[in-house]
Amino acid sequence: MRIGAISALLVLMACSPAAAPVADKTAAAPPAEPWTLQAVTPDTTDGIRILVMHDMEGLSGQNDPNTYFFGQPEYPHGQELLAGDVNAVVEGLYQGGATEVEVVDAHGSGNPDPDVRADLLDKRAKQVFRDTEFDPYVDLVAPKAYDAVAVVAMHAKTGSHGFASHTYTIGIGLQMNGQAITETELVGLSYGRQGIPVIFGSGDNKLAQDLAGMNWIEFVTVKNATAADSAELRPIPEARADLTAHAKKAVENLRAGKTQAMKIGLPMTAGVKAVPPASLEMLDGVPGINYKDSTVTFTADSLSQAYAAQLKLIRLATSAYQRHIQRAIMEDPAARKLVMPKMLGTISRIWFDVESGRWKAPPPPPPAAAGHKYHGDQ
Repeated sequence: MRIGAISALLVLMACSPAAAPVADKTAAAPPAEPWTLQAVTPDTTDGIRILVMHDMEGLSGQNDPNTYFFGQPEYPHGQELLAGDVNAVVEGLYQGGATEVEVVDAHGSGNPDPDVRADLLDKRAKQVFRDTEFDPYVDLVAPKAYDAVAVVAMHAKTGSHGFASHTYTIGIGLQMNGQAITETELVGLSYGRQGIPVIFGSGDNKLAQDLAGMNWIEFVTVKNATAADSAELRPIPEARADLTAHAKKAVENLRAGKTQAMKIGLPMTAGVKAVPPASLEMLDGVPGINYKDSTVTFTADSLSQAYAAQLKLIRLATSAYQRHIQRAIMEDPAARKLVMPKMLGTISRIWFDVESGRWKAPPPPPPAAAGHKYHGDQ
């Protein structure tokens, strides 16, 4: 989940105006196959470098959603579970022949620090930090940057009825060439642009079903989803033993040329589907916008172009969260009396200032402190 904490969602709505999608050409019909597969034979003469990309909803020992929300009392326990799963995978990758393992945060819980605590992480693994903000899905993709990617603690896509199943954030589904995708498949398509395969994954049984088409990856089912907020758990030692064994096998498969890189066909069609609490209904009937079945589709010349447009649509779709929050406020007499006048007063002041010629745009957020490092999704 990119915007893991509800507080972070509210901050985003308050501080970031919804960006409208760019005008679009008529979306073409998607190709017969959404992507193709390319056999990978990595050059391992200079070692085997693996990127471990983790989320936080697909952990072993986890059946409480509060464990992945920063600020909740259960979140520190989630951090411990996360470190345990990541370390089990790191151990297996090294057993299989990896010579360098880097770990990047793709969860975005709202924690200003990485969700994986450095003091709990296997000391052989190096966490990815940069001087500027970056998106781990797309901004670490470079020629020969990594030999493969392993994804840990992932979740099923929106509509799969898995534990915390969603795509990118709650109420959002992503499509590439007519195919609804998981975040794991997004990683595969993004890194596949440089011939880098996803070789390992872990999460619940619904994600395992979603990834049936990625049959070359070593996947570990750590729990069985019973609802979006509950799951039947495997014993943690058993699940983690499997994480290590399958991560080891994943590197061995890579070395033996048994893995596949995913290649998106271009030009491509892409889409964003919004379901409650998100919505894209406001685009229905807008000229130049292809809206059908709660989904906006468009054409793009590259995956990076498609992804950038999807992010804009997601910002627009998630602005609908405010309607649900406003309804909850209106149903609570105390909250209605306290909050609604403040909201209306704020909007009115901006309107009066703009119409009076005295409005000034709010200042940009202060720059990060000197020496601040970014760790991926926050």
